[in-house]
Amino acid sequence: MAAGLRSMGLLAPGAHARGMPLSGGVSSDIWHVVLPDGRHVCIKRALAKLKVAADWRAPIVRSRYEARWLARAHDAAPHSVPALLGQDEATGTLAMAWLPPEQHPIWKNRLHDGEADAAFAGEVGRGIARIHAYAAARPELAADFPTDSLFHDIRLEPYLIATARAHPDLAPALVGLAARTAATKLTLVHGDVSPKNILVGPDGPIFIDAECAWWGDPAFDLAFCLNHLLLKCLWTPPAAPDFLHCFEVLATAYLACVTWEAPATVEARAASLLPGLFLARVDGKSPVEYLTREEDKDRVRRVARALLSSPPDRLRTVRTAWGEEINA
Repeated sequence: MAAGLRSMGLLAPGAHARGMPLSGGVSSDIWHVVLPDGRHVCIKRALAKLKVAADWRAPIVRSRYEARWLARAHDAAPHSVPALLGQDEATGTLAMAWLPPEQHPIWKNRLHDGEADAAFAGEVGRGIARIHAYAAARPELAADFPTDSLFHDIRLEPYLIATARAHPDLAPALVGLAARTAATKLTLVHGDVSPKNILVGPDGPIFIDAECAWWGDPAFDLAFCLNHLLLKCLWTPPAAPDFLHCFEVLATAYLACVTWEAPATVEARAASLLPGLFLARVDGKSPVEYLTREEDKDRVRRVARALLSSPPDRLRTVRTAWGEEINA
């Protein structure tokens, strides 16, 4: 990391910085670093083997595309991402502005505490759509994100394809969703829009950790984020009705900002993809850490399997099915 800082021009030869490793995330080493001139920065170094139980590996070149995503997202919505300070491909590191956690709490932690702010959820939906719309209007950006194989390795295979192996009877549906997603090339996709990667900033949501950046299907980002609002209903049950309201507000806000295709078209793709991602967080390579009771996992399986067998074309259908299952 010190070599990366020197290569980026943030640390003079022979100078030393002090830092502290940060927790969270499975795919990178992340540090809060204080430079000799007193500046605070956040440094990330991509890992070749992710910190999960399964043997899950990914090329560290993904840091190049995360840096490119940050630059393009900053052009689209400057207050929605941390400022990119530099990127060094030789060491697989990138540097961003440090965002103090006391002023930028993680949305996941807020949700765990039962704080379901529907207005903030709406801002998340609008923020994602703003970046999608900006890039969709600039198709030349696609050349900067030749990451089809990377996205397959760190998203489609560990989520949909791995889940197909766990549910052979659903394999045609799950593999079909992966193939359709891979073939839909419309805009710049973050790939990991999860509450753990969204900060509650003073001016609204801030999106981080775009290691899965890809030129592809915007429905993936929408479904990926909504998936977590469904799962959080089992993590913090008293807030489940509020989480489902956030689901509706986020989806409505996002769809109201869709400009690159008919809103109903992207909604249909998101709605049919969502049950696959839902099931993947129980039986794929990256199960959510907070679902430990088998009865909770079975509830996810029951709803997801039914929806995969009869694919919905509206997000409300998914929300209603889950609400009925958990009596919310």
